[in-house]
Parts: sequence; C-alpha cells; structure tokens
Amino acid sequence: MTHPAVHPKTPHVAVASACMLGEGPVWDHRSNTLFWVDIKNPGIWRYHPEAKEHVRIDAPERIGFVALTADRDVVLAGFKSGLARFNLETGAVQPLVSPDEDKPNNRINDGHVGPDGAVYFGTMDDEEATESGAFWRWDGKELTRFHSGIVVTNGPAFSPDGRVLYATDTIRRTVYALDVAGGLIGEPRPFARFEEGWGHPDGMAVDAQGHVWVCHWGASRITRFAPDGSVERIVPVPTAQVTKCAFGGPDLTTLYITTAAIGRDPHVDVMAGHLFEVETGGIRGLKTNIFEG
Repeated sequence: MTHPAVHPKTPHVAVASACMLGEGPVWDHRSNTLFWVDIKNPGIWRYHPEAKEHVRIDAPERIGFVALTADRDVVLAGFKSGLARFNLETGAVQPLVSPDEDKPNNRINDGHVGPDGAVYFGTMDDEEATESGAFWRWDGKELTRFHSGIVVTNGPAFSPDGRVLYATDTIRRTVYALDVAGGLIGEPRPFARFEEGWGHPDGMAVDAQGHVWVCHWGASRITRFAPDGSVERIVPVPTAQVTKCAFGGPDLTTLYITTAAIGRDPHVDVMAGHLFEVETGGIRGLKTNIFEG
C-alpha cells in the first residue's frame, strides 16, 4: 500500500478569528488583501498580511461567500436571501437575484467567479436535512441551474483552462467534475470520493498546475488531488473542521485556510475557527477572477 506525501510545512494561525463557521477565502491581488466570511456569526473579514492588520465587518444576514467586483469597496455577497452587492464602507445592500425564493429554508453557501466573469455558486438547506440544494450560474442577467438534488453544496472551482468545473456533494462525500464548453455545462461525473475516516469534502481551490486542493470537514487536513483524481499529497491542519482554502500572497504561493469552531470544545480544539496560512513550496495558485455582471 502506498501512502501519499505529506506537505513539508505545517499551517499556522494567521488571524485568531475564532469564526463559528469560517468560509470562502478569496485573495484580492489589487490590494494584497484576503477576504473570508463567517456564515453563522454573519460577518466579512478583511486581512492585510503585509501590515498584519485585520478587520471584521458585520453582515446583515447569513453569508456564504464574497466575490470581487470592479469596485474594490463593493463585494458580490452570497446572502441567505440571494446575491447582492454589499458596500464594505457604508453597509449598503443592493439585492440582485434570489435563486430559491420558493424555498425559505435554503441559503446560498459556497461560490466562485469563473474565467468567463460569471459567478458559480451553490444553495443548500440551512438545516442540512433535505436535498433542496443546487448549483447555479449567474452572469448578471441570466440565472441557470445546472446540478440539483443536493443537501450540502460546496465549490465550485475551475480548472486553469476553464474546461472543467469541480463541484462537491458534501453529504455523499463526492467531488464531481463537469465539462464546460461553449457556455454549456455537462453532466457531473465522480472526480474524487472520500473514504471512511476522511471526513467530508468541503471547499476547494485549484492551482496553476490543475491540481485540486480539497478541505476535509472533520478530518484535520487538505488533500491535493492530481487532475486524474489521484492523491498527490496531504496537508495536515491543526484543527478538525477545515472548510476552504485559497491561494494568495504576491506570488500566489501562500495557501490561506478557513476553519470552523461550531460544535467544537474550545478546550480540546483550541484553534478551531481561526484563519491559517502555509507556504506551498513554490506551487502557484490562479489569480482571482472579478465578477463582471
């Protein structure tokens, strides 16, 4: 039996944020800052590593992710009620579109701007009980659903060439790959299945080599999968509930990792909910796309 390589560096705490449900890190290369959210203690965090400064901005409702827009002070926010533009300076909210108006128990979870400038995101049952969740694409005009019948959605993320979209069905412990061509999204096929003891697949990031870094909820690690779905390496993380990662830093070679404190004993899992960082050893990420809708 072969064992995957273990990443030679251990993630350490970058910001002691103690998020109830930290999620959605996204690097803004224009200002060299990192955003992430706390879903269940609704807030948006903004961190400037060079200055070692961070700030938390209250969000008006549960928030699954933020995405960059052309205005550096305005993010596209995945609120429980729908997508909206949110002004980080004034708190002003401009509602845009609500995918699940007929499902009041649903909320938006994870999201990602694709290379086409559209936002790809998932909805889910906020109580994680019914298969009311789905994946969506919104380009600012048209809202399209492309994969449904899911309890907890995570991802999506794109391959470097934009031809493959990765999306996670967390409860079924499966990361799917969907081919993208000419604006059409194909049927999902299994890319990676989590074994017993691996916890559940959560958020992910794709590097410039096309490898997919998937976070393990409940298993204190990240796995780097090769484009063929094989395990290339694991990155141990010193807390149990690892939620999502993103590449940042001037060279996009720092991996930022969000985690969750919800349900954890703070005397046992003392670093739960913090933001972590680790150097990748020269593996570069992809520049964050900006929402163009």
